[in-house]
Amino acid sequence: MGLKDIIITPIYIILFTAIAYFIRPYVTNAATRKYFLPSLWVRFAGAIFLGLIYQFYYDGGDTFSYWTHGSQWIWKAFLEDPITALHMIFGPNELSPENFKYAKHIWFFYDSDSYFVVRIAGLFDIFTFGTYTSSAIFFAIFSWSGAWSLYWKIDNRYQGQSLKFAIIILFVPSVVFWGSGLLKDSLSLGSFCWLAYSLLNIADSKKIKIKTLIVLIISVWLIINIKPYIFYCAIPPAALWIYLVQIKKIRTSFLKILAGPIILFFFVLSSYLSIDFLTKESSYYSLDNFAKRAWITAYDIRYYTGKNAGSGYSLGEQDGTIENMVKLLPEAIFVSLYRPFLWEVRNPFMMLMSIESFILLLLTFRFFGKESLWKIFNDPFLVFCLSFSILFGFAVGVSTYNFGTLMRYKIPMMSLFLIFITVSRREARDLENKNRVHI
Repeated sequence: MGLKDIIITPIYIILFTAIAYFIRPYVTNAATRKYFLPSLWVRFAGAIFLGLIYQFYYDGGDTFSYWTHGSQWIWKAFLEDPITALHMIFGPNELSPENFKYAKHIWFFYDSDSYFVVRIAGLFDIFTFGTYTSSAIFFAIFSWSGAWSLYWKIDNRYQGQSLKFAIIILFVPSVVFWGSGLLKDSLSLGSFCWLAYSLLNIADSKKIKIKTLIVLIISVWLIINIKPYIFYCAIPPAALWIYLVQIKKIRTSFLKILAGPIILFFFVLSSYLSIDFLTKESSYYSLDNFAKRAWITAYDIRYYTGKNAGSGYSLGEQDGTIENMVKLLPEAIFVSLYRPFLWEVRNPFMMLMSIESFILLLLTFRFFGKESLWKIFNDPFLVFCLSFSILFGFAVGVSTYNFGTLMRYKIPMMSLFLIFITVSRREARDLENKNRVHI
């Protein structure tokens, strides 16, 4: 960060604030309007703070790898040869006589997932004159747009809890921090929120709108290019969601009993075939290689890339087999949702994660105290929220083995799990009040 950041970044903050102020009347109501600009400013602060932390606390890291050893070389190419720069952004990541002197400095040039982030950062750099903080602001804008769209939809769907929904979707500290800067996580979080928003629109509408399909396709495309495993984890819960929606349309109990298993089998089979089809071209994400890849990744993060972080954990020995991995399922889900414990804290970021996890644990106890688990099956979206949280929590918990990395990886499921608890508790409370009235 330097002089350009001090000059250019405030200009973009003012510009984006003015644009947000102009569009606010179209995407807010009386209850949500007061959260619109503050939620945007919090994302700006998160993007800037993340950069400062990586520069002065970590002395480097992913965000600077994407920029210093990534998009900055696209910016340098743009200054000397704009056509080559645009080809590096939009063309295949292949070496050529024109791009060699720039591409050879990009660490992630042959890593398609990471280079996708470099491409986007390089595109933003053109508009920010190669300024790190300003480009990070663009990432924050995208992440915030997805979060606000999801918040707007949830608030309209479950009215009367605007403040609670704002807190759990827009202002969770770890989500704001890790989901606002120049990282994969900002793009994947924003894309996933847009995906959830479009699925809700499809579920709640009798007629599917073209713009909803466009948002769905773009969000899926972004997720697959950045963090494909998020999309793979979303397929079975989405199929279950659709299954429950279809079952609710059947009014006769006999037909439900007769057709239910058949429809369920169809969606389970289609989910498996979809994931298998999408992953068969990638040895990294293939179903056959999933357990082994989770084992390797967990040990790499725990004992190599994150060995000096002082925030490692273990679920026990892994051997790269599906059977062994499934045995770790309860512990993996628990660590993703409720750890680290306070006595496991080793640094300030673990403290933040520990406090959030403890609050989540208390909310979960209160949820079960209301005996509301059965109630969620009346709302297929809540089933989607819970099933995705469980499946995704298992996937990241069993393959990370480092609390610092886990805090970043788990942010896509945080809002959905909190939405599940918040709405389920309200429905259970409403049911209790209704029963008291009848008594």
